[in-house]
Amino acid sequence: MVAMSMSTFVPFTGSWVTFILLLSLLVVVLSLFIKRTKFLYSLRNVPSPVALPLIGNAVQLNCSLEEFFRKLLEWGKQFGDIYLLWVGPRPFVFVYRVEDVQPLLSSSIHIDKSLEYSYLKPWLGYGLVTSTGTHWQTLRKLLTPTFHNELQQQYLKSVVRETTTLISSLKAEANNVFDVVPYAKRAALDIVCETTMGYHLNSQVNFEDDYVSSVEKMTSIIQMRFTNIWMANDTIFNLTSLGKEHDKALKTIHNFVDNIILKRQIQWKTNRDSNFNQPINNKKALLDLLLDYAEKKNNVGLTDSDIRDQVNTFIFAGHDTAAMSISWILYALGRHPEYQQKIIDEFEAIIGDNELTMDNLNKLAWLEACIKETWRLYPVAPLIARQIYNPIKLMNHNIPVGSTVLINLFMLHRDPRYFPNPEAYQPERFLSNTPKPPPFAYIPFSAGSRNCIGWKFATMVVKASILSILRAYKIESVDSSDQLRLISSIVLINKYGIRIKISPRQNDSTSTVISESDIKTKED
Repeated sequence: MVAMSMSTFVPFTGSWVTFILLLSLLVVVLSLFIKRTKFLYSLRNVPSPVALPLIGNAVQLNCSLEEFFRKLLEWGKQFGDIYLLWVGPRPFVFVYRVEDVQPLLSSSIHIDKSLEYSYLKPWLGYGLVTSTGTHWQTLRKLLTPTFHNELQQQYLKSVVRETTTLISSLKAEANNVFDVVPYAKRAALDIVCETTMGYHLNSQVNFEDDYVSSVEKMTSIIQMRFTNIWMANDTIFNLTSLGKEHDKALKTIHNFVDNIILKRQIQWKTNRDSNFNQPINNKKALLDLLLDYAEKKNNVGLTDSDIRDQVNTFIFAGHDTAAMSISWILYALGRHPEYQQKIIDEFEAIIGDNELTMDNLNKLAWLEACIKETWRLYPVAPLIARQIYNPIKLMNHNIPVGSTVLINLFMLHRDPRYFPNPEAYQPERFLSNTPKPPPFAYIPFSAGSRNCIGWKFATMVVKASILSILRAYKIESVDSSDQLRLISSIVLINKYGIRIKISPRQNDSTSTVISESDIKTKED
């Protein structure tokens, strides 16, 4: 009897174990179902194009990059100040009303970039663009002094030197129709490499340089991944031919930057004793400042990996945005030549034969107004994305954790509520005697704690470059605004490039190109 009882008891115990496991699994599934239901319920009233189960709006978004951006603008007009797109199970909420932009960007909580920025981590590591939390806060505090005004004055000389090379390169295109973007990209890359690493890359001369081509390849691949949902998964992407090209370019970039850092470290250590008491702001390259900070172990130390991440971050973030800014400004001025003359006349009246300094560069009101108006119409980074880890209320909608909120700067900057006659190019909007738009209505460099740390540097690069080019050439744009085929990825580009035509100012007294000798620095 005992043996018989034991034999019947064991399977009874096993059935209870199975029951408990199944019950636990049911509880987990039910909990996830309830959580998902609440998540979907909170977004139920946000306007959205028709989405399919599981894949969401993936079908509508399976289109060319040009069509993708056009649809974003059309949905914005159709649904108003807020709308929702589903990419698989992930919701993307688009806004462009100041009342929604301000609480998002001014928040000390919602500072995390969207998950798509992880595509940058193989290249940029945990630099300022990709880091979050306390690591980002430490980096931001550490790096902010590297963009103070005295350093800008030193960097100005490098900008003018590389812009002079750009002007020489453009001579071959005189009176031809050509795409200015590749020229602007190589010039910007040379500027950023010199100011970041103290290294003369000479990409404007060495077109076939492996590092130059690798940077261009990496940038284009990352931009593609930002808008191609089928390449979002790292495992799938790594199996593709593009994944292999990505890894090859990445290896070239890291080897090059590591070599530059090593050489700079050796040079820095050799001169350290004699320069130990030298103020930081007299050092010329960002890399020098990073090496100095790395030496201060008792304060904030930086590892070699940290230094590489920051150098790569500034090269990536600096060269593409500066290049597209220069290109779009030349396009806008080429469409409105009367403002070219205003800029030149103002230069002659204020600076003339005097030395070019940051102070007098900043006195050129028409130059600044034309640049700002171009950034309004053609924001270099047209989308700002934040990952939501704490609920936020936008337009009376409770946006739940797990959502991604995107600010459409292209629509924000063309909103007639903030900019009358918004489609017109009117630099007068930004002259000192005109009313200013409300806060957060104009944010070409984002706003709040995660605004662009290098916005002053970028503005200086663009001002000096545009001024030098205009004094050498008259600019004519080929395409009307209706002919543009805009694409939004990391930066705003035109599908067919920025096509312009230039003619030398041969018999013009303003045709003298600004040279290094015209720049006043602290060393002089």
